[in-house]
Amino acid sequence: MNAAQEKPLVIETGHAENGEIAHVHGAAIITPLPHHLEMRREQMFPQLTPAEIDRLRRFGKVKNYRAGAVLFEAGRIGPGMFVVLQGCVSITRKNALSADAPIVEHGPGHFVAEVGQLSGKPSLVDGSALVDVEALVIASASLRALVIAEAELGERIMRALILRRVGLIETGGGGPVLVGAPDGADMLRLQSFLARNGHPHTVMDPAHEHAADEVMKLHAPRPEQLPLVVLPDGTVLKCPTEQVLARHLGMYPELRADRTYDVAVVGAGPAGLATAVYAASEGLSVIVLDTRVIGGQAGASSRIENYLGFPTGISGQALAGRAFVQAQKFGADVAVPLAVTQLDCSASPRVLSVDCGSRISARTVVIASGARYRRPAIDALAQYEGRGVYYWASPIEARLCREEEVALVGGGNSAGQAIVFLASHAAHVHVLIRGNDLGKKMSQYLVERIGSLPNVTVHKESEIYAIEGGADGVSGVRWRHRHTGDEMNKAIRRLFLFVGADPNTQWLEGCGVRVNDKGFVCTGSDLLPSDDAQTPAANRHPPLALETSISGVFAIGDVRASSTKRVAAAVGEGAAVVAQVHAWLAENRA
Repeated sequence: MNAAQEKPLVIETGHAENGEIAHVHGAAIITPLPHHLEMRREQMFPQLTPAEIDRLRRFGKVKNYRAGAVLFEAGRIGPGMFVVLQGCVSITRKNALSADAPIVEHGPGHFVAEVGQLSGKPSLVDGSALVDVEALVIASASLRALVIAEAELGERIMRALILRRVGLIETGGGGPVLVGAPDGADMLRLQSFLARNGHPHTVMDPAHEHAADEVMKLHAPRPEQLPLVVLPDGTVLKCPTEQVLARHLGMYPELRADRTYDVAVVGAGPAGLATAVYAASEGLSVIVLDTRVIGGQAGASSRIENYLGFPTGISGQALAGRAFVQAQKFGADVAVPLAVTQLDCSASPRVLSVDCGSRISARTVVIASGARYRRPAIDALAQYEGRGVYYWASPIEARLCREEEVALVGGGNSAGQAIVFLASHAAHVHVLIRGNDLGKKMSQYLVERIGSLPNVTVHKESEIYAIEGGADGVSGVRWRHRHTGDEMNKAIRRLFLFVGADPNTQWLEGCGVRVNDKGFVCTGSDLLPSDDAQTPAANRHPPLALETSISGVFAIGDVRASSTKRVAAAVGEGAAVVAQVHAWLAENRA
């Protein structure tokens, strides 16, 4: 950051010379904004006209707050969105390792909220009244109704909510502080989880930052207890699992045993998110569950360039993030990370057991659980996962391999996107493929781009046979030519594996859903006539195109046997299955 950027960016502060609020015409930006967000400041903090505010009044209630009153607190579920009618509201970032930092001050005509308020998630920041405040308070359910009913105004509000979340992520505003070595395996695990789920966080290295060092001295963690995670309320977690962290951050919706959803979607990749968006927008009650992150494997893609409507490409994380916000806009519940351990098809409605001990009831189930990363048969591979061996290439991993030589195994489109991305960070990328033609499984535009990169070498008909390393992680990689036996030993510390995936269907065992000999779910015409015998006679009917051998249970995306393994195809199936769900619900309710 240069000297000019280090100075606070204050715009229209509205303070009189005596330090009191005189009159606020706009939002006072206290925290410096990245340049690309500063260019969109008016979209990030739009000012509503009196007529626009009048249109919003039917969605909320007017409340008054005395000067100094707390409107909402970080880590707690707040009342919803505040439209400031009179006075001024101060927004501050709570960091348990330092004093609270001001972010912005909102005056009359401005609204106070970010995208988390769509689904009633805990606030990421604190809000208080600088002077006496009169505000229109719009609860989360009413906010969702607002952005749908008021199309033009709702679009402006949605854009602002999304940009504000981006601002919190990019400036480190709100969220937990991760304390530990930046390249530790568990640090990368938690960073990746928070980043891919769009949750703000800050990383602090005790070797270089005094506040982080003080936390380390106070809690004296053992090596296996790192990183420490300091929550905004001061709670300290020692190397938590993703589930524990998510629970403390309030990322889960309330899982009520007495509620029955119209649709339960297992998997939050492109297919599952598409189902959530289309089903929720058509009035169905929806819950989406995923073991780890929003976006699935596609969410880890650095750039998708052959997806319709994005001629310059879009990252998988950005695409998934937009779909996630759309799902929240229409009222879908999204629970990540929660793993479905069992599907009980003998019950009506269907019952899904999840690893937190809860049971979820749904009239229909959509299987969109995608695939699991395939692990090649290399000795000691597991012990280096996250410590030099990676199954995706995000900016977090790219930062680690800056100016280093790296190796990547794989020849599909995901591998091609990762190669191009890593080549812009690493000194050299060694690509290993088992065949002799990179274009056999990869799109031609990627083959041509890789061929033009001077710091990429493609080793054909080659495979890794050993990884070297120790307590600090990978230190070397050995590979050989499959036919000549010629060997190569390189001092490489980062190895990326894109060797395909196996269907994620182990949780379906015993429920009667038919899979083929490779584990992919059979649907529609893939089913044999005898498969229908698994369905109770009262519910028996010819399976719909995306329906499995169990009536009312559907499969889409990569996990489906006859699907096209592409993001666009997955999204298309996610939309198509909603029509079949409607048809099934109509028939069975009748």
